Amino acid sequence: MRILIVGCGRVGSRLAIEFVAEGHRVSIVDQRQEAFRRLPDHFPGQLVLGTGIDEDVLRSAGIESADVFVAVTEDDNTNIMAAQIAQAIYQVPKVILRIYDPERAEVYRGLGLTVICPTRTVADMIEEQVRQHRPARVSG
Repeated sequence: MRILIVGCGRVGSRLAIEFVAEGHRVSIVDQRQEAFRRLPDHFPGQLVLGTGIDEDVLRSAGIESADVFVAVTEDDNTNIMAAQIAQAIYQVPKVILRIYDPERAEVYRGLGLTVICPTRTVADMIEEQVRQHRPARVSG
């Protein structure tokens, strides 16, 4: 598969490393050159310096032939805009984005985007752990 990732932070870099190891062709975009330091030396994927909402940058990263588009910058607005460009303009078959704001996540999920909301996911996991906790009672 041809996978384009916007955002080379902890999540984006990890995804890029994993997907390359699985044999996928990966391009990763970030607006900060130093972000690419998270990748191993001689990373076989394509590194593109620029913003993930710039169509020239996206085209140079191969969006026109991408099978999957992933937006995982630290900014919800950038992820939303990049994902909408990938979906509406380039008709990328699978578009996945991270949105921290749970309410906004639901809105964009309703527009047909695959939205991952770590805020909601982590809160759900913590709530489940709290509910499973049964404190030992000391009789006295």
